[in-house]
Amino acid sequence: MLDAAPIRTDWTREEAEAIYNTPFMDLLFQAHTVHRQYFDPNQVQKSKLLSIKTGGCAEDCAYCSQSARNGAQLSASKLIEVQRVIAEARKAKEGGATRYCMGAAWRSPKDRDMAALEAMVQGVKDLGMETCMTLGMLEEDQVFRLRDAGLDYYNHNIDTSERYYSEIITTRTFADRIDTLNRVREAGIKVCSGGIVGMGEQQLDRIDMMLALATLEVHPDSVPVNMLIPIADTPLANVEKLDPIEFVRSVALARILMPKSHVRLSAGRTDMSDEMQAMCFFAGANSIFVGDTLLTADNPEEDKDQQLFDRLGITAMAVGCDGSR
Repeated sequence: MLDAAPIRTDWTREEAEAIYNTPFMDLLFQAHTVHRQYFDPNQVQKSKLLSIKTGGCAEDCAYCSQSARNGAQLSASKLIEVQRVIAEARKAKEGGATRYCMGAAWRSPKDRDMAALEAMVQGVKDLGMETCMTLGMLEEDQVFRLRDAGLDYYNHNIDTSERYYSEIITTRTFADRIDTLNRVREAGIKVCSGGIVGMGEQQLDRIDMMLALATLEVHPDSVPVNMLIPIADTPLANVEKLDPIEFVRSVALARILMPKSHVRLSAGRTDMSDEMQAMCFFAGANSIFVGDTLLTADNPEEDKDQQLFDRLGITAMAVGCDGSR
């Protein structure tokens, strides 16, 4: 048996670019080999995502229907009730989800919301599920409060490369994103961070996005790889669709650069064929969101996901199992 690929945080752009541009079949073989060294290739984690506060966000993310600035017609809602969150989490667990993710359309949470957020974390934890939240930027005391409530993961995507970042978001900086990731990790909460491809970026931006994550002091525990879902009235509504092979290359690069991270096949699966998803699983994706909605976007129905799993011989990871070897 070959020695496992080393965990490195000193990757260079030249190395990452060479990997990304490897002949496709060789790239898939390399990524799958790394994947098998660290994970059971026939297990995929099921996570569920609930929007706990929708719309009215002060950020201007060009891809997002929840921004109050970019023209999308989505009305703002208040933070939903704690008991409703726990009830939805219970249903998600019954459907096979092992991690429950809660997302709020905020630049950052207000102190008045923290008690409810803590109660959500505690309630979901009591169900025996892993907890994840995505709430925007966090102050140090907010990080500690969420940690002490039992939060397992914090999601804060870097979205794209540092070079392309200002083309997508102007209301916060790339450095703001990295600062939040470092603050979360240093407090002992696991980091979930990835990005979106197909936003009109160049190939090098996709490479640099993965490189930025792979050269953090510690790799993210989860790396969501999203395919842009063009949403009407947003600045990216008419962006040219990305070549599916480029998307699979991005998944493979994430797996090779970050061998022990869960690589999550996230938004955009409704537009992916079963064959494309199968290639992504082969290239190292081992986590998906289940349910027919991701925040405000469509997602494949759970029956369709299960049918694909059955065809591929994939089983869902059990609670407390991360699929690692």
